[in-house]
Amino acid sequence: QVQLVESGGGLVQPGGSLRLSCAASGLTFSSYGMSWYRQAPGKERELVARISSITTWITYTDSVKGRFTISRDNAKNTVYLQMNSLKPEDTAVYYCYAYANLGSSGYWGQGTQVTVSS
Repeated sequence: QVQLVESGGGLVQPGGSLRLSCAASGLTFSSYGMSWYRQAPGKERELVARISSITTWITYTDSVKGRFTISRDNAKNTVYLQMNSLKPEDTAVYYCYAYANLGSSGYWGQGTQVTVSS
């Protein structure tokens, strides 16, 4: 029943911007924290950003601080990742993840490809 659908990925030049969206259905969106992860070929999946359900407390991984912004719109059941000043090392498949609490298993989207290249 639960579905998370990412969109907004694509090919962008270094220094460019993309805005990713993740639309959720089949869950009470406002009760879930939302995260963005990414995975590059041959590398481990890593947390990029997280926004909590109630307080909207935000966490970023160091490599994206100052460049990426996570936000959520509970009325639209959607979480966003605004990515600015993109670098080739940002190239990865980006996944959204919904969690009820940090110790539990949540739900994954299918991923969207982001490629930063000249």
